Amino acid sequence: MSKKTKPKSDLQGINRLVVDATIGITDLVEAMHKRVVHPPLLPSTPIQHLITNIAGITFKNIRWSTKLLGGGLDKALGQLSPLLRKVRTTGEKEAIRSALNGIVGDYLEEKDNPLKITMQFRYRSKEILLDSDCLGATYPAINGKIILMVHGSCMNDIQWTRKEHNHGEVLAKEQDKTAIYLNYNSGKHISSNGQNLNILLEKLIKQWPVPIEQLEIIAHSMGGLVVRSALYYGKQEQKKWTKHLKKIVFLGTPHHGSPVERTGNYLDVVLESIPYTKPFARLGKIRSSGVTDLRHGNLVDEDWQDNDRFERQSDQRQHIPLPQNIDCYSVAASIEKSTVNVYPRMIGDTLVDVKSALGQHENPDKDLHFKEKNTWVAYGNTHLDLLSNLNIYAKIKSWLV
Repeated sequence: MSKKTKPKSDLQGINRLVVDATIGITDLVEAMHKRVVHPPLLPSTPIQHLITNIAGITFKNIRWSTKLLGGGLDKALGQLSPLLRKVRTTGEKEAIRSALNGIVGDYLEEKDNPLKITMQFRYRSKEILLDSDCLGATYPAINGKIILMVHGSCMNDIQWTRKEHNHGEVLAKEQDKTAIYLNYNSGKHISSNGQNLNILLEKLIKQWPVPIEQLEIIAHSMGGLVVRSALYYGKQEQKKWTKHLKKIVFLGTPHHGSPVERTGNYLDVVLESIPYTKPFARLGKIRSSGVTDLRHGNLVDEDWQDNDRFERQSDQRQHIPLPQNIDCYSVAASIEKSTVNVYPRMIGDTLVDVKSALGQHENPDKDLHFKEKNTWVAYGNTHLDLLSNLNIYAKIKSWLV
């Protein structure tokens, strides 16, 4: 995209999304129209072809007018940019933007849409520049014990605070540590985010203004996969930050994938297999690369490269074991109140099943082999309760002492 047409505000970004969505829906309606006029497996008459040609002109005009109006509106919205920059960012605005990035973040990145999120470290919703002076100013009582908080899919760093509780803030206060938060575009491939985090952590370690004693990470949901990916690439490149990392706590991380994404993929296959519903299958394909990576828990580029991510496939991931020199802990949540009638196939927290969260796999070669004392199931909790339940916090705190 040229500099002349590059959008510069959130409103322009939303406008671009609306324009693209309108054109996409027009394509969908036209495809469905052709299915109705030309029934599958039956020959078409000249009248049917005439109807399709006339309708095609209409659909073409819709696309043309949408692009024309969208371009004009884009320029008008650009004039509002100076005013919009003065508006204070709210948690609600951040949450909507994060959800959009989780759903279509790879698209936003590809189109250089201003709604895209660029990975950065933050504290209290503000970016931390990676130089020693900025870090010292951000943390007046900075020390060498770092806790990095990594959020999950469709979320952001602000959402670690839930029901007036924030694991990182409380741990920093009670254990005299420095909490830092990652914010990233969860719609990108997990391996891409992992490689970016690897680079950022190395810069952070080099610029930390006091000697580092230890680095600990608490990761929620997809964030745990991003951390494992970053650690894989960091070990490959012998990065210094990997030597400072002592402990990782995973909260509801789908180490072996999420049944929700696998169900969505199944829907794609069903829709594609029925002639009249095949055009609607493209609706299922709005899921981002990050979301489809959750099908099996992809960690590295090779897990998705040269594959159609919407094609139904078996688990073909490279097995990336847990690091032997780092203490790894895992909390799984289950909406069930107890183990009665649910173990060994507990349904989990509505998004991640218990076995996946605990790294357990029917194939021993793929099992992550968490130490039993380093795992815990929090019954009567949902996926988001992992962020605010005080019993879960107490367990995390005991592990990080």
